[in-house]
Amino acid sequence: MFGVSEAFAMGGQPTDGSQPGFLVQIFPLLLMVIVVYLLIFRPQIKKQKAQQTMIDSLKKGNKIVTSGGLHGTIVGIKDEEGILVVQVAKEVRLQVARGSVSRVLDEE
Repeated sequence: MFGVSEAFAMGGQPTDGSQPGFLVQIFPLLLMVIVVYLLIFRPQIKKQKAQQTMIDSLKKGNKIVTSGGLHGTIVGIKDEEGILVVQVAKEVRLQVARGSVSRVLDEE
């Protein structure tokens, strides 16, 4: 029959008291960090870049929707202040921050 130390040796555990290498221990943690970066952070960064590009390309005549849900057309831009003048009705113009634009509606 087998002794206690022989049974542990057959189970794959080191019998000489050595520990697995540092890289073997940290590999699962590194793998999780890489997966989180690829699934969460990278798409978010791409989305933020696309939003910033859209905000930077706003011009007079664009039909927009603000983050508050207002639909309107840009009739003026105050670049030094980062403010857009948006016409929402025939005689109604509002000043909104450039960063509050959530999307530009396609011209049809």
